[in-house]
Amino acid sequence: MLRSVVSRAALAEGAARAVDSGGAGIADLRRDAWGHGLLDVAHAVIGAGASAVRVDGAAEVSRLTAAGIRATADQPADLDPRLLYGLPDAQGVLPGTPALRLVGRVLSTKDIAAGGGVSYGYIHRAPVDSRLALVTGGYAQGVVRALGSRAVVEIDGAVRPIVGRIAMDVCVVDIGDADVALGAEATYFGGRGPVAAGLADWVRITGMTAGELVAVAGQRTERAWEA
Repeated sequence: MLRSVVSRAALAEGAARAVDSGGAGIADLRRDAWGHGLLDVAHAVIGAGASAVRVDGAAEVSRLTAAGIRATADQPADLDPRLLYGLPDAQGVLPGTPALRLVGRVLSTKDIAAGGGVSYGYIHRAPVDSRLALVTGGYAQGVVRALGSRAVVEIDGAVRPIVGRIAMDVCVVDIGDADVALGAEATYFGGRGPVAAGLADWVRITGMTAGELVAVAGQRTERAWEA
């Protein structure tokens, strides 16, 4: 299972940054708060001093109104979402810790000989003898097909390349000669490690915006919360 793990501390810090920068404005919480979780993000930004939140429609307005939160479906948002959610800019510079990290798990590993093909169509062939890890996360969860053989993940603190085509629910990662445990976390972007700003690479590779990418992944995966 691919998970979107949202940090309450990073979200609170991002909400404070956005309000400090833009004043008591309106935060953009459309698309389930850009995949971060509508109600929790709404509480965070209102707690930080935002005047209201922008949502998708009447159903979301009613839901938040019942929770005592002022919401609108027609007034424009004016607080900076990059500051709120901790998203990297085009150069990969982060305003703080990203609120969301996208995390898969290693399902299996196997050796591959030099010249062996990987995934559908064998668009990647191993240049040397190596080892592969099958990792949860595919295009059905927002790991866009264009990322195949072009993006990386972090496993056990090391950056490893995704190789071959992205499948519906999994992808393949070249782990070299590393000994990786089954169930080990594979971080696509976010967190505090070497792929914290990895979303910037996704933007460059796919041509999509950071907001589009994180919202799709956040809404298609299992969400978990951490301190």
